[in-house]
Amino acid sequence: MAGIVEGKRLLITGITMESSIAFHVAKIAQDQGAEVVLTSFGRVMRITQTISKRLPKTPELLELDVTKNDDLDSLADRLKEAGFDSLDGVLHSIGFAPPGAFDFMAGTWEDAAVALQASAFSLKSLAVAALPLMTAGSSLVGLTFDAKFAWPVYDWMGVAKAAFESTNRYLARDLGPKQVRSNLVAAGPIRTTAAKSIPGFEQFEQVWGERAPLGWDITDPTPAAQACVALLSDWFPATTGEIVHVDGGVHAMGQ
Repeated sequence: MAGIVEGKRLLITGITMESSIAFHVAKIAQDQGAEVVLTSFGRVMRITQTISKRLPKTPELLELDVTKNDDLDSLADRLKEAGFDSLDGVLHSIGFAPPGAFDFMAGTWEDAAVALQASAFSLKSLAVAALPLMTAGSSLVGLTFDAKFAWPVYDWMGVAKAAFESTNRYLARDLGPKQVRSNLVAAGPIRTTAAKSIPGFEQFEQVWGERAPLGWDITDPTPAAQACVALLSDWFPATTGEIVHVDGGVHAMGQ
């Protein structure tokens, strides 16, 4: 039986460790028949290269800093050079905020601006960069952390995620006529590199499993990764601008 993404060509960003959701998206996608290309940048490139060798098949790795126009402008050409003449899907798994952004009242505009560019505007930047290779039926998928609420310690990254979720809706509007979908997966807390960079993240870890009707394992990125692969497949042909919650059901519960 063919895999859910059999024959698809997928661009996956944001692999920084084996426990990351992006790594598991790449692994599941390969297991399900997709050809994968990864991106990373700067000093993280070497880490991504090492971790990528743990995938079923070691993918091509390209440099991409989503805050640099040169990297974005040349992405399509560099993908073609790597043998990717088209893209069926793109995973945005990128987020960054400086330490000052995690103190809401003390955070400066400079702190917030960095978070907004790297964590929200980058979804549009990546979409524009990949669009020349995307065709009817292609899919853009991003990872968010439900921005309807003011979470403890998340602060300006929470604001950036709210902008990220709004960006997804506008991309759904503007990419729709090209038959390209844009959707997000709102995952519960996973113990990843991004999580470790947030001071006080353990506050989420302590209570999430208690509040989730299905329970929640902070060490298991597979459910969120499976949702991403499903959205990258052809199984959601008429779904765009959506946020799929993979959080054990916490988003639906009252306080």
